Amino acid sequence: MTTYEKPSLAENEIEEVLRNHFGPGAAEITPLTGGNLSSVFSFVHEGKGYVVKFSDLEGAYKAERYVSNMLSGQGIAFPKCLALGKTGQLAYIIMERMDGRNLADYTAEEQARQLPELIGILSKLAAVDIGATNGYGWIGPDGNGTYASWKDFVVACNAEDQTGTFWENWHDLYRTSCLEREVFEEIYNRLMAYVPYNEPHRGFIHGDFHQWNILSDGTRITGIIDGNCLYGDSLVDLAILDRHMPWNSVIQAYQDFQAKADITIPNFKERLIGAYYFKGLDGLRFYAKMGWRDAYQGTRQFLLNLDA
Repeated sequence: MTTYEKPSLAENEIEEVLRNHFGPGAAEITPLTGGNLSSVFSFVHEGKGYVVKFSDLEGAYKAERYVSNMLSGQGIAFPKCLALGKTGQLAYIIMERMDGRNLADYTAEEQARQLPELIGILSKLAAVDIGATNGYGWIGPDGNGTYASWKDFVVACNAEDQTGTFWENWHDLYRTSCLEREVFEEIYNRLMAYVPYNEPHRGFIHGDFHQWNILSDGTRITGIIDGNCLYGDSLVDLAILDRHMPWNSVIQAYQDFQAKADITIPNFKERLIGAYYFKGLDGLRFYAKMGWRDAYQGTRQFLLNLDA
């Protein structure tokens, strides 16, 4: 499988984009790590911090602009989109830079102290008003989901033919990596059995809600960044956070928060299991592709034990 190469830019190309938008004066242009598909740089203009991303993928950033406007417009601490444009073959987006460092940079104790606030943010994300949109799965440039139902989305995600996507020719992984066909198919069959529990619930899902996409100043959460945003059962975000912070009793904290707010969650256990299978199955494939054998084995064990 070919790996995706992020676009590379000369500094004068970046400066020209920033000059066209801000006028002169952009300084401290610094490449940032992270982002599988974008080349990302931070910079400062008139004392304020910003981020600019570049991509050569078709329609890049239009969905991100939609999500940014939707979330920041509803009081979620998510970077505001300031500009969207093209330079040559590349699309770019300029966003405000949020304060704080990755929550992952802090000690386990510091992370644990911020769990109540994280649970509150999860609940706010789940309550985002998406009434002006329709559809399930990945959020498209127009703000709508790409599929008519959650089931259609799940089936499409795991189909063999993924031409033109990150998962093109992914069945090769059965031969070239630690991905085991019988394990993948077993988890997939279990996932499909739980789809009916998740399907009736359509909310906003960040899709990558973990310590590396959560910013903190050490005592409070300052913002949420990046996401593989989609529409579906919002408990998917809870499942992601729990798998990334398994030492923190995330599920119990979430249930306590809902009980205190007098919110009942129908079919909570079944929906959460469905969410674990959905994210876990994608995780197995991703870890196999990246060669992360330990992460693969840990996820495999967790998923196979779920219905035990």
